[in-house]
Amino acid sequence: MSEEIILDVKDLRTSFFVDDFEVKAVDGVSFKLPKGKTIGIVGESGSGKSITALSILRLLEKPGKIVGGEINFKGNDLTKASEQEIRSIRGNEISMIFQEPMTSLNPVYTVGQQIRETLKVHQGLGKEQGMEKGVELLKLVGIPSPQERIKQYPHELSGGMRQRVMIAMALACNPELLIADEPTTALDVTIQAQILELINELQEELGMSVIMITHDMGVVAETCDYVAVMYGGKVVEYADVKTIFKDPKHPYTVGLLNSIPRHDIDVDELEPIRGSVPSPKNMPNGCRFAPRCPFATDLCMEELPDLGDVSDENLVRCWIYSERWDGDPEVKEHGPKRTT
Repeated sequence: MSEEIILDVKDLRTSFFVDDFEVKAVDGVSFKLPKGKTIGIVGESGSGKSITALSILRLLEKPGKIVGGEINFKGNDLTKASEQEIRSIRGNEISMIFQEPMTSLNPVYTVGQQIRETLKVHQGLGKEQGMEKGVELLKLVGIPSPQERIKQYPHELSGGMRQRVMIAMALACNPELLIADEPTTALDVTIQAQILELINELQEELGMSVIMITHDMGVVAETCDYVAVMYGGKVVEYADVKTIFKDPKHPYTVGLLNSIPRHDIDVDELEPIRGSVPSPKNMPNGCRFAPRCPFATDLCMEELPDLGDVSDENLVRCWIYSERWDGDPEVKEHGPKRTT
């Protein structure tokens, strides 16, 4: 039986218009998210991950604008929804955990006041009901002494506590889709593990679908069912999580995996990806990754490949797997390989 698709993003394009110049931050992104599953959107800073998330929620500020594509949530295209319709969905059916809780939480209101406001706007709960539900939510996300914590201000809580408060607020209205944008950034390793375990447990308990945005492949391995690897505003590889780690196809995906340490094998030296992500103002004419790719040919520099089927498991945007590949035959036969 086929899986029910709760979110279907098709050819999403989001641009920023600055000084009569169009910066294509998200340029034709497509992916599907089955109900109850987690997709990881992974890539370096500047690849378009967070802008993709903000586009889904229609939270872009000027000069940002969705210029094309579809965002089908439960069959309804959010790009065509009115402002009133999107407000009723945002925070209610789709919630988001933002990167930095200290800047996302209002410093002049207590934790309880902020949770209560969410419940008032979306659920119509009164002051007492909101506080009772707030205590339940803090308890749900593992905050000790929730009756006391709910009266405190964000600066009185640790980073891990603040992140749990953000998760509690995101879960306040029992959303069907949770977007987590770098939810473990700036947290120590122990707290990171606790937060990821919490999200996994809550997803299983509540049946949510999750978009996990991260640059950390370890987070992907721990939490995701599917992975979309982004580079330069485009998806360069899409597959289930086991395939991504066992048999990555795109040179960029292989580069990401080669640049992280592993505990199960001895590696003398990690292999960093040379160079840096191109500026959205000055994208290469051909493959976005070509200037950093060790296998790039003239074709790669001149023409942008499509995202196509390489196997039953992988969608890959790379000329290596095309009949037009004009590079090393050994690379075409065996593909880029992990060295770590």
